[in-house]
Amino acid sequence: MILHVSVLDKFLPPFVDLIEEEFKDEDHLFWLKDSFGICPLEERKCVYICGNRLVDEICGYIELLKLMLVARKVILHGLFDGKTILMLSLFPWILPKCHWVIWGGDLYHYKSAKRSWRYRVKEVFRRFVIRRIGYFLTYIKGDIDLVRKWYGAEGLHQECLMYLSNVVESSAFAFSESKGQKLTLKVLVGNSADPSNNHLETFRRLSLYKHLDMKVYTPLSYGDQQYAKEVMRQGYRIFGNSFIPMTEFIPFNQYKEFLASVDIAIFNHQRQQAMGNTITLLGMGKTVYIRSDVSQWRLFEESGVKVFDSCLNFFDVLNAEDKKNNMIVIRDKFSRENLVKQYKEVFEN
Repeated sequence: MILHVSVLDKFLPPFVDLIEEEFKDEDHLFWLKDSFGICPLEERKCVYICGNRLVDEICGYIELLKLMLVARKVILHGLFDGKTILMLSLFPWILPKCHWVIWGGDLYHYKSAKRSWRYRVKEVFRRFVIRRIGYFLTYIKGDIDLVRKWYGAEGLHQECLMYLSNVVESSAFAFSESKGQKLTLKVLVGNSADPSNNHLETFRRLSLYKHLDMKVYTPLSYGDQQYAKEVMRQGYRIFGNSFIPMTEFIPFNQYKEFLASVDIAIFNHQRQQAMGNTITLLGMGKTVYIRSDVSQWRLFEESGVKVFDSCLNFFDVLNAEDKKNNMIVIRDKFSRENLVKQYKEVFEN
C-alpha cells in the first residue's frame, strides 16, 4: 500500500482523481487533514478525512501512525502539519520510505522559523525529519539545493511535476490564439493575499506606467485578509478605477479563461510560488515577470524558457520567436503524460 499524507488543499482533489484513473492496479490510500473544517473532497474508499474535533484528531492520528508503519511508501504532500512532523520524529525508521513533495511554503519555513519561539521549536523537529527523509519530489532543482544547504538533507531527488496545476493541457493553446488587437493592457499582479507577493513594491514601480491604458488585476481571494485590505487600499489609491481586486474564488476553467486574456503577469515573490499560474501563462505565450533570485528562475533558464526579471523595468514583452519557443517547451515538459510517467517511476522504484 502507498500512503499519501497531506493537509487538504485545492491541489489534492484533482490529484486523487488522477491516481484513481491512472494507477488502478496499485493500492493507494489518502490520509487528509481537514484543517479548515470545509472539506472539498468526499470521503471514499481510498480517502480518510481527519476532522478537527478532539476525538476525531486522536482517532485520526492513531490511524495515521498505523498506516505509516505498514505502508510500502509514504508520500508527504507538503510538510506543514506539526503533529505529523512530531510523529515522524518519534518513529524515525519510517523516514527512509518517505517521499516529500515540496510545495514551497513548507521549504521556506526555514526563514519564517526565526519569527517566534513556537516556529523555532517546530523547526527543530522539522530539521530532524528532513535530514532523514529518503526522497524529495519536485521539478525545481533550486529547491533541492536549498534543502541540502539549509537542512543537510541527503535523500534522493526524483524529478516530478507534482500536480495537475503544473500541467498545461492542450486547451491552453487554444486559449492562446489571438483575438485581435486589444487597446487596454491587462496586467496580473501576484496570485494571493500573501505578503510574499510584494504587491506594494510592485504597485510603486508599476505606478510609473499608470499613464498607459491598462487594468491591474490582483487575486486576493485567499491568504491574509488583513493584508488584502491594505493591498486594495493602496491599489485604489494608486490606480483608481484601473485597479481590479479579485476577492472571490473563480472556478478553475473560468480562471484559465481569465489567464488567457492577460497580457503581462508580474509575480514579484521572494520565494518559489505561483508556479501553476506561471506555467499556464507561459504555455499560453504570455509575458511573465519573476525575480531572478528565486529558484524557479534557474528552472526556466535551463529549460530555454524566456521570462523577465521583475526587479528590472516592466513592459518588455515577448517577441514572436520567444513566445513560440516558450509554448513548445512548456507543452513538452509540463504535460500530463510526463506527470503520470514520473509518478509511475516513483511508485514502482
